[in-house]
Amino acid sequence: MKNLLLLLLTGLTLVGQNGFAQMGELPEDKITAAQLKSDIYWFASDFLQGRNTGKPGNDIAANFLATQIEAAGFKPAPGQDSYFQTINFEANTPPQEGSLTINKNSYSYKEDFIFLTGKAAQLKNAKAVYAGYGMESDYEGLDVAGKVVFVMGGDPDNRSNQAIFDAIPKKRKIAEAKGAAALIEIYNLSFPWNFFVQYFGRESLSLPSADQSSAGRTIVYGWMQPSTEYDDVKVLKEGGKAKVSLSSSGFSQKIMPSSNVVGVLEGSDPELKDEYVLLSAHFDHVGVGAEGGGAYTEADSIFNGTRDNGIGSMAMLATARALGQKPPKRSIIYFACTGEEKGLLGSKYYAENPLIPLEKTVFNLNIDNGGYNDISIVTIIGYGRTGTDEAVDAASAKYGLKAIADPAPEQGLFDRSDNVSFAARGVPCLSFSMGFTAFDAEIMKYYHQVSDNPDNVDYDYIQKYAQAYANLARRIANMETLPFWKEGDKYEAAGKELYNK
Repeated sequence: MKNLLLLLLTGLTLVGQNGFAQMGELPEDKITAAQLKSDIYWFASDFLQGRNTGKPGNDIAANFLATQIEAAGFKPAPGQDSYFQTINFEANTPPQEGSLTINKNSYSYKEDFIFLTGKAAQLKNAKAVYAGYGMESDYEGLDVAGKVVFVMGGDPDNRSNQAIFDAIPKKRKIAEAKGAAALIEIYNLSFPWNFFVQYFGRESLSLPSADQSSAGRTIVYGWMQPSTEYDDVKVLKEGGKAKVSLSSSGFSQKIMPSSNVVGVLEGSDPELKDEYVLLSAHFDHVGVGAEGGGAYTEADSIFNGTRDNGIGSMAMLATARALGQKPPKRSIIYFACTGEEKGLLGSKYYAENPLIPLEKTVFNLNIDNGGYNDISIVTIIGYGRTGTDEAVDAASAKYGLKAIADPAPEQGLFDRSDNVSFAARGVPCLSFSMGFTAFDAEIMKYYHQVSDNPDNVDYDYIQKYAQAYANLARRIANMETLPFWKEGDKYEAAGKELYNK
């Protein structure tokens, strides 16, 4: 009997030393597939109408998240009286009519060209000027005042799609400062023209900032695809002359408010609780019918966004509940952001207007998804960049998953999700995604499609995925050495500036 008692005591001591790692003592170990299924079925239901930014379904989703994190023990950020960070987005509706004629050759609105910004305008027989890629150096020696400037699409030094889109406001601003009457980029992107038209031919949102306010969007600015019938673009590029007439009924604008959801959980360590780990997930999607940008039918027109990003949002909510039961050493910022589908707008706004100073935010653990095609793994966008690989591997393995690095670096995924809003300012980060090994048919079957519904996902896998994310959040918040960018990383300099390293 004495020997048996000794063995029991020894076993209990060993269990205590190992922190009950295999006995479910951590709250995240008790995250269930049933609870996640219940949450996801609600969050990606038809009732929320695709959670489009600025629409009622998006507001309902935000209110749901706020009540849930309050119940989990999170408080509003210091100085705030609610969990909402409201953003008065500027909603821009494209012109209903437009015309473009070059040297008497007529082009069709939306079939051949599209306007992206600009008030109502009428130009007749204006001179045309070709200005390379429309960068500052391309205007050297050119007089473009009152003329229509044609430029090649995108950034000459970076042909990624994200770089092309990032160049849009820069080029517009340069052309307007030079006195151009209009700016037209020549389409040379890798994806089909009709995708481009679908995206920009619908209502768009912008931040209420100096660079994107209506005062900086008066110039008529558009894109055109070269005609197979006319050689106008070739003539311009070769230095030829042209006269341009164009008309636009102009963009209409209105204020469309939407809210990020932000809550704070105080850390358990008196010395470390003034350092914060920011958990982020976007909760918006693309809405209903034509606003969704994809194919739909009368029978199903709601883009429910289960994978993108209903699962990520509910996994982060499960994480908030788990951390609320047993807070880690550092404090946690719960950040559910709106407007991701509109251009990472909610996270950009927070990064410019943080409710907790960014220099106190030591890491951003983002969660975002487009889909999955391998239920044995999690895919880490940013693996190998911040000194968190050991924690990532351990958290994943704890729930039977293997962490892999980004399998499609050519897609630029790190810079296409909300984590980049913080990376650009120096905060080390990664994005925690469901397992995918390639952008194959299985991913594209659901990505931004009305078929992305709660009834066609593997909830046993979602449980492991959510548990691994929650456990990783705890591990990072408890790390002895703060994560930081790997030497030579493109965001290292911004990190050194932010943290005065």
